[in-house]
Amino acid sequence: MTRKTFVLDTNVLLHDPDAIPTFGNCDVVVPLAVLEELGAMKRFRDELSKNARAVLRYFDSLKGIGEGDLHTGVLLPNGTRIRIQLEIKTNYSPHFALSHSSNTYRILMAAYFLAEKGEKVVFVSKDLAMRVKAGAMGLESEDYENQKFSYDSLYRGYRKIELSKHEIDLFFKDGTVALAAPDEPFLPNEYLLMTSPEKSSAVGKYDPQSKRVVSLLSLPQNIWGINPLNVEQRCALDLLLRDEIKLITLIGQAGTGKTLLALASGLRKVFDEGVYTRIVVSRPIVPLGRDIGYLPGLKEEKLIHWMQPIYDNLEFLCESTGSEPNETLRWVTESKKLEMEAVTYIRGRSLPKVYLIIDEAQNLTPHEVKTIISRAGKETKVVLTGDPTQIDNPYLDKNSNGLTYVVGKFKQERLYGHVFMEKTERSELAAIAVEVM
Repeated sequence: MTRKTFVLDTNVLLHDPDAIPTFGNCDVVVPLAVLEELGAMKRFRDELSKNARAVLRYFDSLKGIGEGDLHTGVLLPNGTRIRIQLEIKTNYSPHFALSHSSNTYRILMAAYFLAEKGEKVVFVSKDLAMRVKAGAMGLESEDYENQKFSYDSLYRGYRKIELSKHEIDLFFKDGTVALAAPDEPFLPNEYLLMTSPEKSSAVGKYDPQSKRVVSLLSLPQNIWGINPLNVEQRCALDLLLRDEIKLITLIGQAGTGKTLLALASGLRKVFDEGVYTRIVVSRPIVPLGRDIGYLPGLKEEKLIHWMQPIYDNLEFLCESTGSEPNETLRWVTESKKLEMEAVTYIRGRSLPKVYLIIDEAQNLTPHEVKTIISRAGKETKVVLTGDPTQIDNPYLDKNSNGLTYVVGKFKQERLYGHVFMEKTERSELAAIAVEVM
């Protein structure tokens, strides 16, 4: 069997700086132009430049790891042979549309050079346009698949099951019920929407420790003026208010209440119950490219433009409390218990006993989400919200973004809970727009 040669585009290494060893028993080739692009990015201070530096350090460390050198190829213990490709094909076509001086041309020509030599080349890129160009040249191309989970078959956090009326009555009486193991085992903290032929119904949560279905928490009269409007929101609030569950993902389209419920629960846990010392809210600053430094003013003044959806939710909650909304809002903002932070600046921090909300998490890479979750200190709760069908990052899609990746990786963990929210409650107009457009 011919050994495959995977030629990596720059965006693969920026997406996952640990990508190279994942290719296993094959050749991994990095064109010289890719190294030049990584070198040009290393001077910045954002997450991509951090990844660029990590990749360059990895190449430097290879000198003492395996046999050979980076020109002929370094053989790693797992069978991967990694090398830097210096040569490119320079006479592909006199009418080739790309400029010969562009890095795009040089990267593609490095792959084409190896294919002409008889190697079984696969060009790997997160950029759809680059994959199309490679295909037009006759090269086999593919996306980087290592950090992907199918959005269409993603774990939803709940399932519908049919029970007898007697079992549902028993659940209401005792607050718990033991169920026979289904063909597809229950996952930790999975919610069960139980119905009977006699039209009885109940909602419970699977407890991984007792291996029984338990009733949901008894909610207070309202949570900062908020009450759940559907079963999905009821399950989401149950997760958000359980202190033993440390990581939560809420996925859903606009208007399903993801951010509002997360913020309301955070306000209750911090201001009413004192379980956490403060709320930290963050969103990726994707539209600005590298970071928020291009806006004038202090960090807080720069952030207000990108955090406006959070402030809108906060104002709504303060108005829903029934007291003086302006006075309540001033009290919350002046308490120093609500902090807005850019994702760029979370890296490097340690956040103990914090209620951490990451909004629009679908715009983060799996590596960035890992960095954020690893900031959680003792007694910290992390809530990730977003909609993987609405992505602004040009190199992510609904299957490869960090939010989808977390659901796929954590669904078996007892400290984790997830709800996929489908019903829009923002307004009748918003619900129709989501459905018909």
